[in-house]
Amino acid sequence: MQNMEISWAFRELADLLEFEGEDFFKIRAYRRAARAIAGLEEPVEEMYRRGTLAGVPGIGKNILAKIGELIATGEMKKLQELRRKWPPGILEVMALPGIGPKRARFLHEQLGITSLAELEEAAREKKVRALRGMGVKTEQEILRSIELVRSRRGRILLPLAREIAGEVATFIQDVPGTRKVAVAGGVRRWRETVDEVRLVAAAEDPEPLLNALAGYRRVREVLERGENRIRVLTWWGVPVELEVAGPGAYGITLLRATGSAEHWRQLQALAARRGFCLDEVRDGPGSEGVASVPPVPGAPLPQEEEDIYRRLGLWPVPPELREGRGELELFAGESPPRLLEVRDIKGDLHVHSDWSDGANSILQMVQRARERGYRYVAITDHSRSLTVARGLSLERLQEQHRLIRELNEKEKDFRILTGTEVDILVRGGLDFPDEVLAGMDVVVASVHSGFRQDEETMTGRVLQAIENEYVTIIGHPTGRLLGEREAYALDLERVIEAAARHGKILEINSSPDRLDLNEHYARLARDCGVRLVVNTDAHDLRRLDEIPYGVAVARRAWLRPEDVVNTLDLPDLLELLGKKLEVGGYYGGKNS
Repeated sequence: MQNMEISWAFRELADLLEFEGEDFFKIRAYRRAARAIAGLEEPVEEMYRRGTLAGVPGIGKNILAKIGELIATGEMKKLQELRRKWPPGILEVMALPGIGPKRARFLHEQLGITSLAELEEAAREKKVRALRGMGVKTEQEILRSIELVRSRRGRILLPLAREIAGEVATFIQDVPGTRKVAVAGGVRRWRETVDEVRLVAAAEDPEPLLNALAGYRRVREVLERGENRIRVLTWWGVPVELEVAGPGAYGITLLRATGSAEHWRQLQALAARRGFCLDEVRDGPGSEGVASVPPVPGAPLPQEEEDIYRRLGLWPVPPELREGRGELELFAGESPPRLLEVRDIKGDLHVHSDWSDGANSILQMVQRARERGYRYVAITDHSRSLTVARGLSLERLQEQHRLIRELNEKEKDFRILTGTEVDILVRGGLDFPDEVLAGMDVVVASVHSGFRQDEETMTGRVLQAIENEYVTIIGHPTGRLLGEREAYALDLERVIEAAARHGKILEINSSPDRLDLNEHYARLARDCGVRLVVNTDAHDLRRLDEIPYGVAVARRAWLRPEDVVNTLDLPDLLELLGKKLEVGGYYGGKNS
């Protein structure tokens, strides 16, 4: 059983218990366990069997017993009881933005609501506004949220899709007769959400592979099946499609299954102009294969994607860019463009520690950053107004920065940058005074409240932060949470123009539930002369490793290393930030 499955089980248990009005401390313990499990790097099953799981903070005897139950039986008795007791629609109501378990319980008690359909009907009949603490505005927000949820139903976040794809691909690779297997589709293109997982395998005989997937323990039912292709519904509720090609057609099948429909159409048109045929052909009932007619009769069919691109006069197009948005022209030049890569990142400028709402100490975060090969990291804990995240008072902030200066005296090849993630206040302005911000290396200004303000008000708040001379970075600029919260009303074009005018940096937040800025606005920012930064906003060690998600957004935005400030060596970064390197401090590997 995967760590994420176990974490979900405890989250669901906590939600249902809170819906029932169970003891607060018990609910909090289950939520804490869910977070702890999600943050583990090792498989929970292995840790449980070795007896090391009990040493993880938040995993007590009761939690450990329930984990053992899940591992042994695939179920948790208490959770199954609650699932039988309450309709499944209750969980959907609880998951609605702005509702949660307590409000879902209130709606159930007052109106008998047990599903989104019932809640929508009650809201349209104006019954919700009559309830204590609700009102017209809340009722309208509920209807908008239901619309949002329905528009995204069936979409899953990239990390889950990658986890499913990796597990199924590993399973298929071990099936006798499998020569190759690769992830394709939106997952391979690193799209922020996908509606399915696509795999392509190479084998002489597809039957054993299709049979294996049909009988896989994670598969709930077979949705479609042909001679070369099968589509199944997994235990997670996510469809998985496997297409099996002969070894000679593997490359072109993977090419077609990876790119968007528009990218494939443009490749077909280019191939036709160059004497190729990339049209689909039927190999049998319900199956699809791909054939290519080479320009020279009898010439061998290219077997790898790279060979096909080169035969068409192109440099190989990275999967992230295969969207049909001009990438063929970009890769038709004398040399391919050098896009940002994970190895280009030299530090993270938005990291939290246990001084605010992070899970790990500054030293632990620094050690993980070192392990990633970084040369610097900025500790940017929350400011005082964000009490829910244990924001730092001025006194605590000064104490933290004293500690960081002491730690830097011991560092010879690494720099810990002082900083803060300062709140952009609801009425405008920043949470710390200018004289405090002036002494920091990095100031990330972010919105954490007042999400429902109108566009003019919200844009004004962000513009005011950009105009502050001590602000370095605008963090997660649109405030969206994928699948949970839409971006707040913001005139991003005005924000980008202002950032260019005032020399501010805009963030690509690598957290997979944010990916904010998105690829469209990141590219627009670059085109307007704005520098960007790819940060993780990490609150624990594991999330420092989420940087590939932000880099993927940057690549999809066609960003090069020089467009991203945290590809700079420390001296160049400090010069850009207008900071000086202290005598004896770390200077690009040399002591000044």
